[in-house]
Amino acid sequence: RASLGAAAAAALLATDEQEAGRLLAELSRTGLIDHVRASRYRLHDAVRVFAHSRLRDEEGAEDRTAAQERLIRNYGELADSVIRLVDGKTSTRVDQFKSAAGAHGFSSLDSALRWLDDESSFITAALRHAEGVDQQTVLDLLGALCDYCLLRGDLYRLGEINELTQAVGQGLLLRSVQWRTGIAARQLGELDKARTTLTTVVGLYREADHDAGAARALCSLGITLHHQGNLTEASAKLREALALQSPEPLAGDRGWTLHALAAVERDRGSVAEALTLLSRALVLHRENESLHGEAWTHFQLGQLYLRLGEVARAEAELRAALDLYGRTRDGRGEAWAMTQLARTRLVDGDPAPAVDELRDALARHRDNEDARGEAWTLYYLGQALEETGDRDQAVRELERARTMFSRMRDVYGLACARHHSGRVTRDQRAAQTGNLRNSGFARQLLTDARADFRRIGVAHGEAWTCLELAIIDAGNNRPGQALQLCDEAAALFASYDDHRGVDWSRFLRCTLLPYASAGGIEVGSVVAEQELSDLSAAGHASRDGKLAESIATLGVMLSRGVRLEDGWQAWHLGMVPNRHAREVMGVPVTAVT
Repeated sequence: RASLGAAAAAALLATDEQEAGRLLAELSRTGLIDHVRASRYRLHDAVRVFAHSRLRDEEGAEDRTAAQERLIRNYGELADSVIRLVDGKTSTRVDQFKSAAGAHGFSSLDSALRWLDDESSFITAALRHAEGVDQQTVLDLLGALCDYCLLRGDLYRLGEINELTQAVGQGLLLRSVQWRTGIAARQLGELDKARTTLTTVVGLYREADHDAGAARALCSLGITLHHQGNLTEASAKLREALALQSPEPLAGDRGWTLHALAAVERDRGSVAEALTLLSRALVLHRENESLHGEAWTHFQLGQLYLRLGEVARAEAELRAALDLYGRTRDGRGEAWAMTQLARTRLVDGDPAPAVDELRDALARHRDNEDARGEAWTLYYLGQALEETGDRDQAVRELERARTMFSRMRDVYGLACARHHSGRVTRDQRAAQTGNLRNSGFARQLLTDARADFRRIGVAHGEAWTCLELAIIDAGNNRPGQALQLCDEAAALFASYDDHRGVDWSRFLRCTLLPYASAGGIEVGSVVAEQELSDLSAAGHASRDGKLAESIATLGVMLSRGVRLEDGWQAWHLGMVPNRHAREVMGVPVTAVT
């Protein structure tokens, strides 16, 4: 060992820390060991070699193994108490080391994490000499060390631990570490590898009739499927995990699964259910003292409030998440919170600072080797650049995001990037030519996005893509096709009760009726006036402010009479939904405190 402290010395000597500290101080006074700082000491190389040879001569194998087991148990108790301060009472550590909490309590979370930072390399070294040590003792330490590696993003050391357990080949150790390597692969954006690994781990836990382990692995698999855009299967796996986690001792695990399921349901458009799930998750995380779980729940709540257009509440939740990530030293979580906080500026109509903040977040994601975080930040950066008027750079950033999503096989991210890339490309070409005629490439991107959204069951995404396609068809003298797309979009919006989306579908239909009516422009105009009047009368709280202005403008146009030779005028007059219209969902929700 490069150095050791009183706690490790006490474990090796089977004595208390006070006595171990006294002996270390005495050795330091004689010059046999060096005092590093506080209660840490370093052995001279010559002394270490001499001590190692005398150990072999003077101590039997049984005594050496017993000392090593005491050391690993001591490390396990300390490391577990640190991780428990971060993650709370989960099934991997609930009710473990109760006596250790008092004996090895840290003065603060910061001091606990600092201790584990200092000691982690020595713990890994100790595990390499765990032959003959009780398997459960090794497993307890491995679990805490693996969780630390994931928290710190130290995936290299996690790989070392995985190789170590592969060599040992013991089932319980192997499953525990494999589960965490699956999570690590997901964090690196290796989603196919993560899915394969976690599917295997679920099977191994089921073969061993280990419900808690199977549920944890199912939760991780569900999150991976979510990241791949396979939302229907992700929801199914997470609900399967919840069913296994219904016993009260697994309440800590259940909190993590609840906030993961809420993220899936948010992306599927089930905002009300997502709010309920997050409310329950927050209660469980607090009851089980999980600061880290609270952080991710506040993070998900922030994203959810952005979907509802409630910027102030979203920012408050995201800042709470950022604070908790900072306290638990989760650099990856901090970068994600930075991305979403920048997005609050974008939703609030202030794109310039959003661009700067997103670039800062992008650098953090790259430092963390978080490919998925980088891809989503590029995606939002493209939208922010569009809002500042830099469409050329916006398209470049969206295309970079599209490439990354495609590489990691994230169908949902790919569909979103295709949607916005197609929309911005269409507007870019139209700004150059003055019309929507040169929109072939944009139409293909939007068509592909619609197919992706349909395949993964995201009605929200498919509906808005239908409207963007309708705008292209209307601008290319295909009013009949555009009208059909508006009706299809309205049906999709209605399927999850999005009043805001239905409004825009009905309005665009009114702009098209004079040109697409079988009875001609006169009949179409009369029908359009009636439908527009009905739309205006059916107001609601989530109506887009821009739509109200457009309704008034179209009403004036219809009253003055529409000429067929003028063609469809809505795009030229700006009476089409912008990017912000899609950003906010007009779904009814129950307030959650």
